[in-house]
Amino acid sequence: MPAFVYILASKKNGTLYVGVTNNLVRRVWEHKESLVDGFTKKHEIKLLVYFEPFDQIDAAMNREKQIKSWKRLWRIRLIEKNNPMWNDLYDEICR
Repeated sequence: MPAFVYILASKKNGTLYVGVTNNLVRRVWEHKESLVDGFTKKHEIKLLVYFEPFDQIDAAMNREKQIKSWKRLWRIRLIEKNNPMWNDLYDEICR
């Protein structure tokens, strides 16, 4: 089953959220529509700024744990390496 690790942001260099899902389009849409109670809703974190696909959920969960253990600066570098303008990638995944 495919899976994804994703990073959402409130704005460029704003509050970050790292998550894992087996349906990236649905999960990001839930965050954007504030259907997910908790941290992302409270801090209005709605911009998809990074994602990685995986073939197995276990691999995605391990990567999520790895990224969550990183310093904030390392997460920012990961985002900026792939998305230097911090564009919202949601439209890209909906195509």
